[in-house]
Amino acid sequence: MIATDRNFFAYLDEMKIITILLPLSYHHGLSSSFSITSDFQEHPLKIIEKRQIDNKMKYICEFSKEYSFEKQYVIIDEHGGKTDLQIGAVIRTEEFDEKFYYDGKDLGVTFQPGLTRFKLWAPTATQVKLKLRPSNSTFSEIVKMKREDHGIWTVAVNRDLELYQYSFLILVNQEWREAVDPYAKAVTVNGELGVIVRFDETQRTRPNLPKIENPVDAIIYETHIRDLTIHPKSGVKDKGLYLGAGEQNTKGMDGEPTGLAYIKDLGVTHIEFLPFHDFAGVDELHRNKEYNWGYNPLHFNAPEGSYSTNPANPYSRIIELKQLIDQVHSLGLRVIMDVVYNHVYVRETSSFEKVVPGYYFRHNEIGLPSNGTGVGNDIASERKMVRKYIVDSIQYWLEEYHIDGFRFDLMGILDVETMKEVRKVCDRHSTGTIIIGEGWNLNTPLPAEQKATIGNQAKMPRIAQFNDKFRDSIKGSSFNLFDKGFALGNDHYLEAANEVITGSIGFTKHGPGTFNEPFQSLNYVECHDNHTMWDKLQACLPDADDSLRIKYHRLATAIVLLSQGVPFLHSGQEFFRTKKGEGNSYRSSDEINQLDWERKIIYKDNVEYVKGLIQVRKKFSCFRMRTSAEIRSNIRQMLLASPLLGYRFIGDNELILLINPTTKEHNITLPDGDWTVLVDDVNAGITAGRNMYRKELSIESVSINVLLKK
Repeated sequence: MIATDRNFFAYLDEMKIITILLPLSYHHGLSSSFSITSDFQEHPLKIIEKRQIDNKMKYICEFSKEYSFEKQYVIIDEHGGKTDLQIGAVIRTEEFDEKFYYDGKDLGVTFQPGLTRFKLWAPTATQVKLKLRPSNSTFSEIVKMKREDHGIWTVAVNRDLELYQYSFLILVNQEWREAVDPYAKAVTVNGELGVIVRFDETQRTRPNLPKIENPVDAIIYETHIRDLTIHPKSGVKDKGLYLGAGEQNTKGMDGEPTGLAYIKDLGVTHIEFLPFHDFAGVDELHRNKEYNWGYNPLHFNAPEGSYSTNPANPYSRIIELKQLIDQVHSLGLRVIMDVVYNHVYVRETSSFEKVVPGYYFRHNEIGLPSNGTGVGNDIASERKMVRKYIVDSIQYWLEEYHIDGFRFDLMGILDVETMKEVRKVCDRHSTGTIIIGEGWNLNTPLPAEQKATIGNQAKMPRIAQFNDKFRDSIKGSSFNLFDKGFALGNDHYLEAANEVITGSIGFTKHGPGTFNEPFQSLNYVECHDNHTMWDKLQACLPDADDSLRIKYHRLATAIVLLSQGVPFLHSGQEFFRTKKGEGNSYRSSDEINQLDWERKIIYKDNVEYVKGLIQVRKKFSCFRMRTSAEIRSNIRQMLLASPLLGYRFIGDNELILLINPTTKEHNITLPDGDWTVLVDDVNAGITAGRNMYRKELSIESVSINVLLKK
């Protein structure tokens, strides 16, 4: 029986509930009875509900026996008509989750010399076969797999299968599907097949890195592997590749550092790379013809091939990514991996959907796939084997690639419990692993209290969230290009700016804040999404001189680096990165997306200014207080004329932070004592200026100032 033969349809929607749909064109949709048969045994079904839906009659029936997922059942109506019982919504029930949860750590391929074991979780399949092919052959070998407990299918092949290509053939609902192993750790070009590799050949020792005591000590620098080096003047040999991103001692036209060496020199602590797990959107054999940010996930445990020197060699992408991470670590920097577990590129063709149809994705109240992500599917992280997959994947990247942190794309699609499990596995692996995420509240059918959103930050206390209130208050709305934020002189954002600068903990209103603790707030005004700060300034201030735009830009970046919380910079922000006005460049050309290393030379003064701000943040702990209690005890707000802001920091070193977003100079009355300037509108650094100020200081228009008490 195949799909085209079905005169009517039957679905197992709960462990003992079967839904039967009879078209009105078939006996007018009427049947007074139904029975179920398997292994030559027939049992009656109890009709508990009947109603017409469109051009079908819907019957809800109860099954009194124990359903076996290892068998194939047939439904018979009163007319003698037959149809196969298909797996329906039962896969989205708690009973199904409980029955088939598997806690083993051996899913996928376990490779040993002379023995290779395959395990696949496919509880709704009635048959599974392994398809093997040598790398230099078109001949495929088919091996039957055996069903075990918890819906696991397994087979062991007693010979050396290194570099064999493989896939699974799965029979569900009378239809065969071919799927790549969801746990595949190596793949062929463009992720078409899994590949068996020996990871012991790529092992290396995890280095000892400088300790990060608290997330607020981190300074995160976001970049894209291709963007970082593809510019003709980057000074990098292997442009756009893992190896290029890891090249050291590269120099630009001015003889000054570029690439990885430049990032180290800037003073940040973490490099966050946009996704480098296997993704769609770039033909790996013709990588220069296409561009993509990487948010089209195909295989979550295999590196992307378009960044490797040889995508056709499964080892190339693995070894070269590890070399990149090693190079970053050798400079004392850490790697944050951007992960996209919230959706897949195409649901219908994904391994998840082919292996266990309907299980891995959320569905709405009428049974259609939900679309909170905006790309057609939402991963159902609340289901046990989906949660396990995400946690297993995170553990794999930690152990095999020595990743130091994770940035969760659209984290609000995922659930709180999954993120707490991610936090636990990171803590078990190493201290100091940073987890950050986009906690946007998206329209997915998950109860609000379960979503991993900013609103539920108290349930995930050690996971930082991208603070969109910080972004929009300081820069202006990302969804209204012409909206000006506090740093652009808009005093309507004064109160909000005051709140986010002090950690978004409720400091200024003495009540609940957005976050309970400052290390939960990721502070930023620019990232890969939306317009760059420079492009926004060009739109908001079309008639202004570049000199004024530079001052506004410098002020906004300085606020990011000197506010309480975790600072985040977009690569090139320090030299006024532009994407020529494009606000969504996820598949635009290199000309739009590349880091322009000549621009770094032009705006060298601003690069030095940002380096100085980073030095100040690192030197003085008052800019990175650990707790909300510490902030409330050690920061005194100064009473200044609106919309100026001023803060006095009490502690081992006494400092003042002054912010003037207006286009006028202002005279500030200083507290008693002798004060020297570390940061003003032109200079920034830990070396104090020669001038000493008492009682009064004139601060320049559109500027930030840091004063140190002698």
